Amino acid sequence: MRRLEPSPTLVSLLVTGVLAALIFLGSRNLKNFDAALAGYAVATLFAVLGITYRFVQWLSRPPTALYWRRGWQMFFSWRNFRRFLGLIPWAFLDHLAVQNFIRERSYYRWAMHLTIFWGVVLSSLIVFPLVFGWFNFRLIGEDQYHLFVFGLPLFTFPLGSLFAFLLFHGLDIAALLVVAGVILALRRRYRDREVMAGQEFGFDLLPLLLLLAISITGLLLTASQLFWEGSYYWFLALVHQVVVIGTILYIPFGKLFHIIQRPASIGIELYYAVAGAAGHSACANCGREFAPELFVQDLKRTLSDLEQDYVMPAEDNRWWQDYCPECKRMLRATAYFMETQRGFL
Repeated sequence: MRRLEPSPTLVSLLVTGVLAALIFLGSRNLKNFDAALAGYAVATLFAVLGITYRFVQWLSRPPTALYWRRGWQMFFSWRNFRRFLGLIPWAFLDHLAVQNFIRERSYYRWAMHLTIFWGVVLSSLIVFPLVFGWFNFRLIGEDQYHLFVFGLPLFTFPLGSLFAFLLFHGLDIAALLVVAGVILALRRRYRDREVMAGQEFGFDLLPLLLLLAISITGLLLTASQLFWEGSYYWFLALVHQVVVIGTILYIPFGKLFHIIQRPASIGIELYYAVAGAAGHSACANCGREFAPELFVQDLKRTLSDLEQDYVMPAEDNRWWQDYCPECKRMLRATAYFMETQRGFL
């Protein structure tokens, strides 16, 4: 068993405690908290505990820690703010909302990721505030609903309006998006031989099956309410709750954790933009610029922290990182040739 590190443990307990306090206060001292949803809330608190612990551990790794510090230093720099004002919003739109980096690889994978992403995001924006008691609705008259947020009245809307339909069926829309994305993902994983060769059930297939089970059982609940006069509703609600709670608890330990890590890519975009504007490093062999100088120096510093020596004494104590990718391949081939003479040809 690995020893629990004090810092991640402390931070995870603090974050979980803050969320518990927000649930208590945001639901008006649990007045607006639905006891039937207590299982979801408790599972979320445990998941937040695990997610925060793993996230802090991830940030404690030398490469991630360096990027994290640099990102915040550059973000809070007034000079960078003036020069790169639109970079953060654009990175958020490009890397998270639209995910163009996936579209450049494959339109199929882009559609797959985008439908799953927005299905999960939309359902999370609806489910968690309801579970925590932050949102609640009160019927006024026969066809008017009043929306309350954190116990404060926000606005009213008619029951038969388009807004009411989208709000009350938002989870169904999200479920359809997730089902479409999961079908695309499963089809790819069972038809692409390259993907099949490296996939694992617990890491690659289980998250997709869990998302599919959540979506289908949720849609069946709506079908039971609208078309089956409530038949099987209790059983479907129980199955849905078990699957959802299991998935929430699975997040810190499986592939779904990358959803938490992905927003950090925005900081990487800022890092590369600022570092690139400061100047690029020239290859020690061919003289061509190949990477931001700040990135090369930070990489050397990180490797030193990891006690990995890439200094090349035969090359006037230059680092391996001082060469561009093309020259690295040439130096590697030359080293193989010198080591084996002509035998490897």
